[in-house]
Amino acid sequence: MKLFNQGKRVLVGAMVSLLAIGLLAGCGSTTPKQDATKPSENKTVNIGYVNWAEDVAVSNIWKVLLEEKGYQVNLKSLEVAPLYVGLNKGDLDVFMDAWLPTTHKTYWEKYKDKLDDYGVWYKGEAKMGLVVPNYVDLKSIEDLKAKKDLFAGKITGIDPGAGIMKATKKANEDYGLGYEVVQSSETAMLSTLDKAYRDKKPIAITGWSPHWMFAKYDLKYLEDPKKAFGEAEEIHTLANKEFTQKNPEVAKMLKAFKLEDKQIAHLESLINEGMTPDVAAKKWILDNRALADSWMK
Repeated sequence: MKLFNQGKRVLVGAMVSLLAIGLLAGCGSTTPKQDATKPSENKTVNIGYVNWAEDVAVSNIWKVLLEEKGYQVNLKSLEVAPLYVGLNKGDLDVFMDAWLPTTHKTYWEKYKDKLDDYGVWYKGEAKMGLVVPNYVDLKSIEDLKAKKDLFAGKITGIDPGAGIMKATKKANEDYGLGYEVVQSSETAMLSTLDKAYRDKKPIAITGWSPHWMFAKYDLKYLEDPKKAFGEAEEIHTLANKEFTQKNPEVAKMLKAFKLEDKQIAHLESLINEGMTPDVAAKKWILDNRALADSWMK
């Protein structure tokens, strides 16, 4: 009986040991394995963009290029004010269409302590103002005042939060035009321009460069002697400071990014001709591989 009890204790001990090993093995099997093909959390880049032609274009270029490097890139479309709030909070990492020193001055001054300026990426002259077709016999914004009936007293604009809309309001007051500045969107404004242009009717819109509309239509800026729209500006890439600290390699690539007028116009024209922004970006990169590679070194 004594031997039997000893054997029984040995058997029970062995079973307990096996059960413990099994439980440990089971626990180990529930631990998620790291997928080597999936970007880790610190390789996620959140790019905020405003639905403006140049911003859509360059944001998609960088989505494609960074994904080639194994990053997970999320694009989020917002109006300017909430975009800067998100960039400041760190909900967004990068914004590639900051117009400085004037148009986005208020946002930059408010949030600059949490932001890094990666520098200017557009080598051309970034400007904005009131734009009319060349067939309209006007030279200056001042000339609009006497031609109010010709334009039905309207200037066609874009989204209300855009800096160009604030500048247009200022121009309307500075020149005493008494026009209605119509709020819409870039898409709606361009659709209105297209219809008026085809019918050779007068139209005044809020315009800026770089933009493909100057390649498609024969347009001109109205002179602005009172400087309501300020001087020519620069387009900067901004990033959240914490993002820069955690992703110095991305920061270095974005700081190397530069485009000239013809290069950005080519990309915008691909989108304007019907390609989706991501497909257009891939096509553009294929056509400009050496340039794109130079940013990624």
